[in-house]
Amino acid sequence: MTEIVASPLLRAFDVQVQWCRDPAPYTSRVLQRTRQWLAAETAAHAAFSAQADDPLAAAMALRWAGALHHLALRGLQPWAGLWPPAGSGLQVSDAELDAAIVTAWREQPATVHAALQRPPQTNEVKRSVALLPGLLWVAARAQQPVNLLEIGASAGLNLWCDHYRYDHGRWCWGDHAAALTLHSDWQGDVPREAGANLQVIRRAACDVYPIALDDPDEGLRLASFIWPEQAERLARLNTARTEVARLMAARGVAVQALPAADFLAGELAAPPSACATVVMHSVVWQYIPAAEQTAIIATVEAAGARADAASPLAWLRFEPRAGDGQIELRCRYWPGGADHLLARCHPHGEQLTWLADAAG
Repeated sequence: MTEIVASPLLRAFDVQVQWCRDPAPYTSRVLQRTRQWLAAETAAHAAFSAQADDPLAAAMALRWAGALHHLALRGLQPWAGLWPPAGSGLQVSDAELDAAIVTAWREQPATVHAALQRPPQTNEVKRSVALLPGLLWVAARAQQPVNLLEIGASAGLNLWCDHYRYDHGRWCWGDHAAALTLHSDWQGDVPREAGANLQVIRRAACDVYPIALDDPDEGLRLASFIWPEQAERLARLNTARTEVARLMAARGVAVQALPAADFLAGELAAPPSACATVVMHSVVWQYIPAAEQTAIIATVEAAGARADAASPLAWLRFEPRAGDGQIELRCRYWPGGADHLLARCHPHGEQLTWLADAAG
């Protein structure tokens, strides 16, 4: 058997193994064993590689990890007995992991192949620790209520970021009675905009594969993208799922099954007047095809050219920076179209450095 020594896919697995090593050591180990398997199994390597030209940007390793976790959450063996917290975790032998990887590939083809074709939908609700102050920054400048549009919204957990409470030690925001309180290691100044009047009068969202929170298996699939070693993240996700399902039902809001470019073309053709329209997204840009990215930029910039002080437009992005992957919170604001760096943040919201005031 010929072993593949190096390829973009194997390099992507190597990078993800390192990224997972500290926060999710068992997931890191599963991905390392998978990497060894892919190097030897040319048919599987070809099937993985066919899904994306850039397997690191497409998060192929996380698609696979999510597929295996989904099997475990559904109670299917051997993964239900191997994956923590229910399984034996790090005490599992390499031989057991190798056998389980082959079993998943051969005996669960529908689940595995569907997972490889769809980008991860982590929908980490703690990203709201950055998105919420970003919206406060917009509200302080616009002095208008907000029309909130989210692309790549998955289940829509961050679409409702103004309904959570935030306790960062140095400053707090939100209702004490909120169902979910989010914490972050806040660095930098307390935002000058912390007291802004944020009033979201309308919200809409889209995703190519929206997750229906009333579908139990879809809920499990959403949970599958949380690394299973991180019980606190899973608990937070479950609380957010329950609360957002309630809010969506009460307000008649649903994540629309649309590509982002089509959604924005419709929403920005004639946005409501006398409010600030905010286009928002978090860790989704890398999954949007280049041609669609170009169309989105053109649509947003055309809408920005029509914006005025009474009906401004903001483009709020929580996305990896090109080159090094560092997460930045940026906002492009019209009239004018200036782009502002507001914060740098941990991908899951664990730590945030507020930069907007320091940058002026």
